Amino acid sequence: MVEYKKLSELCEILDSKRKPISKKDRISGPYPYYGATGVLDYVDNYIFDEPLILVGEDGAKWGSGEQTAYKIEGKSWVNNHAHVIRPDRAKVVDNYLLYFFNQLDLTPYITGAIIEKLNQEKLRNIIVPLPCIKEQQRIVKILDKAEEIRTKKKLANEKLDEFLKSTFIDMFGDPITNPKNWSVSIIKEVAEKDKNAIKAGPFGSALKKEYYTDSGYKIYGQEQVISGDINYGDYYIDEKIFNKLRNCEIKENDVLISLVGSYGRILIVPKEFQKGIINPRLMKITFDKSKINTLFFKYFFSNESLQKLLCDNTHGGTMGILNTSIVKALKIIVPPIDLQNQFAQIVQKVEAQKEKNQKVIEQMDNLFNSLMQQAFNGEL
Repeated sequence: MVEYKKLSELCEILDSKRKPISKKDRISGPYPYYGATGVLDYVDNYIFDEPLILVGEDGAKWGSGEQTAYKIEGKSWVNNHAHVIRPDRAKVVDNYLLYFFNQLDLTPYITGAIIEKLNQEKLRNIIVPLPCIKEQQRIVKILDKAEEIRTKKKLANEKLDEFLKSTFIDMFGDPITNPKNWSVSIIKEVAEKDKNAIKAGPFGSALKKEYYTDSGYKIYGQEQVISGDINYGDYYIDEKIFNKLRNCEIKENDVLISLVGSYGRILIVPKEFQKGIINPRLMKITFDKSKINTLFFKYFFSNESLQKLLCDNTHGGTMGILNTSIVKALKIIVPPIDLQNQFAQIVQKVEAQKEKNQKVIEQMDNLFNSLMQQAFNGEL
């Protein structure tokens, strides 16, 4: 039998004990400092010393299917952006409540036009479906097992990413210190001999919002590069504007690089894509295939040593900005193309395995979400 209880009947809200510490006033220490979305820092003191559940008051992605609640244990400090909940364990199992929050669409409980918040009154009045403790434990056991399988698959892909990074280092060494003494060029010298081989997107005045259409030639921006999905997004221009900006057109195997904010991200244009141009926040490089394999370049450019060098050379105040001058002059190791191609073959095999894993992960995500819905609808 399932009862329905207000959260306030099942838990004590400990919000009065939380306290923010500004970044400049934090003293580094061993205790985690929590906010709405997780650990923000580590400090030298603590407020809480017990298992608790935190629910984002603001800053959480309500209703997005992402984690809005998490469990903490041991000595910790919590700021005023996360509600602090102590479950009455005679009534509710901690992880049952945690799973409940992370499947719940909290948007109906959010107030505020300018600053959205889940206030304490709304939190207290959230209705929780409550079977007996034994049944809660059974539900948690099922969800824990599903979560374990899902996590293992995600970790497998992370390990494959680490494998490719370490393989790059094994084959080519650190690209900055160049311990294997490969020949070195600048990127401008290994691009195709074409005036548009290295090209940033058009100035804003050449690509105004009023030129956008519902279909036609696609506009590629940082959203495709950051997501890693060439098919993402739906900004287009007509043929007339496309022909004016054709020097910004992309083609298969071009390397697209983000220039602003999340700068230095890379996407290689695949065989199948929609004809189109880059916007001002991207640049494109067409490499000389006899000198550079684009998959080799992807791991060269993503290497930590190289990214640190880029960070030291980017311009901008609060937001880093790359430009074509910086990238053109960037030194690049140029190992024999046969060796680069061998590395690319390894990458392709690993990426194929990652793609298979990702399909399983998506299936597991769907199964997990379905189990969550069944559990809190009394159907599991």
